[in-house]
Amino acid sequence: MLNQKKLFAFVFIVALTVAGFVVVARTQSQSSRGILIRPAPAADHRIAYGSDEFQFGELRLPKTAGKHPVAIVIHGGCWMSQFGLSYMGHVSAALTEAGFATWNIEYRRVGNAGGGWPGTFEDAARATDYLREIADKHSLDLNQVIAVGHSAGGHLALLLGARPQIKKDNPLYSVNPLKLKGVVSLAGITDLRRTGTACDKEVIQFAGGEAKDKAAIYDQASPIALVPLGVKQKIVQGEADTIIPPAMAMDYLETAKRKKDGDVELISVKDADHFHIVDPKSAAWPSVQQAATSLVKLGQKPATK
Repeated sequence: MLNQKKLFAFVFIVALTVAGFVVVARTQSQSSRGILIRPAPAADHRIAYGSDEFQFGELRLPKTAGKHPVAIVIHGGCWMSQFGLSYMGHVSAALTEAGFATWNIEYRRVGNAGGGWPGTFEDAARATDYLREIADKHSLDLNQVIAVGHSAGGHLALLLGARPQIKKDNPLYSVNPLKLKGVVSLAGITDLRRTGTACDKEVIQFAGGEAKDKAAIYDQASPIALVPLGVKQKIVQGEADTIIPPAMAMDYLETAKRKKDGDVELISVKDADHFHIVDPKSAAWPSVQQAATSLVKLGQKPATK
């Protein structure tokens, strides 16, 4: 029989697994992990953008009149199937309160049929373009769409921002992609070749092999290899992050400077770890919200009843 201590540990791990991110959460402080087990406010709508069970998004709408700027919200979890979108419901609800319509997307991941590269990105792209199908019904402003992604979701968000300039020989290419106004990468993975992160092994699974064997994929799927992206980017990074270390964000900024990409701003958040920056109750949140709101013009008038 399990003793009390082991039983508590088992229950805690199960709770985190249900909420997602248990593997990467283990290296962060207890105070930052509340976001993983605290239920998020319910979405207004759950909408399928494809036929697969994982091709759906949660739409939340602000209580303002007129067309709404949109934040596409993309969860992380090293692109793995055991990690889902639930914890990013908090980010979505907070941004909706600030005036965004939020589109918190799920997608096929490694472990799901069709997940990995390029299927995972294809889902993110398809979910983005699907906003055209629901824009009129929900008063969405397609001229003011940004992507807000966390960790592996930050990686996908940056790739979404680069789509309009992607060449035809790259799997990211789309004939008529929805152009983003900007990207907020929250401790995003910018370089698949970079080691020293909590997702090192998962990168290999996501890409279908190691960099020496899959060089073309590592180039195609690394935002750092696509700089300049042609879109404004806010790179928010907690200085105390041990899951995606700050060095990755610094390397990305230096590459942007070297390639004369003036659209990249690094926002370092002191004492913040990997999950503080996605918790609206944390001291790090104002930096995240400011990064997002700086990219659009938010409506101020309350919706009429």
